[in-house]
Amino acid sequence: MDVMTRHNVRVSGRPGGPPMVFAHGFGCDQGMWRYVAPAFEETHRVVLFDHVGAGGSDASAFDPARHGRLDGYAADVVEIIDALALGPVTFVGHSVSAMVGVLAGLQRPELIDRLVLIGPSPRYIDDDGYRGGFSQEEIDELLETMDDNYLGWSAHIAPVIMGVPDRPELGEELTSSFCRMDPVIARQFAKTTFLSDNRDDLARVATPALVVQCRDDVIAPVEVGTYVHENLTDSELVILDAIGHCPNLSAPDQLITAMKSYLTA
Repeated sequence: MDVMTRHNVRVSGRPGGPPMVFAHGFGCDQGMWRYVAPAFEETHRVVLFDHVGAGGSDASAFDPARHGRLDGYAADVVEIIDALALGPVTFVGHSVSAMVGVLAGLQRPELIDRLVLIGPSPRYIDDDGYRGGFSQEEIDELLETMDDNYLGWSAHIAPVIMGVPDRPELGEELTSSFCRMDPVIARQFAKTTFLSDNRDDLARVATPALVVQCRDDVIAPVEVGTYVHENLTDSELVILDAIGHCPNLSAPDQLITAMKSYLTA
């Protein structure tokens, strides 16, 4: 199966425009960009795709060895960009896909000339002198609950991740997205995500980057966004006046403004 079909790749926007690739976070799919990506179609060639196991992707392409590390997901991104022959691109990564974009850029620096990292986290578990937002025990419990009851876990955690209880429809949407994902792949992707540690990779990144952080995010606290910004060679940090981990859904106008300001500077 070709890479375009495998990842349900969709290309839209201005023919010949500078390419922009959007990568969704854990438990999501490309539909999570529906409020953001269209804002760039007048000026950019917009590329959307689904990670293996999500959305309209081919779940049979999941490889436990390849996708047991974020580098495997980064290799998927490299294959998509190569297949489209669109590089260099602006890579927009939400949540875990922020680090996927970092790793893709390290694998093939010539393919990505700008990074937009939304709610990035190089390590989710607290460490000496580092706040990731979770203790080891909390992550262990989270993964154990997923193994025991994935659907129940999804219904509980998705509204917490969304972080906007006054807009329950967004939490319900994220819950539905989690529940549509193949549970076996979802559990493996969660382990790959929450047990990752890419802090040392940040210093190797020469690609200019915009780091976008919500002021209150249960998954990636402000300290994490600040850490990413301070450990990248060339980056800007924007803290949105927004709550939750998914500003692409809950605060798209703020996110679009921050991205356009950065990309046109």
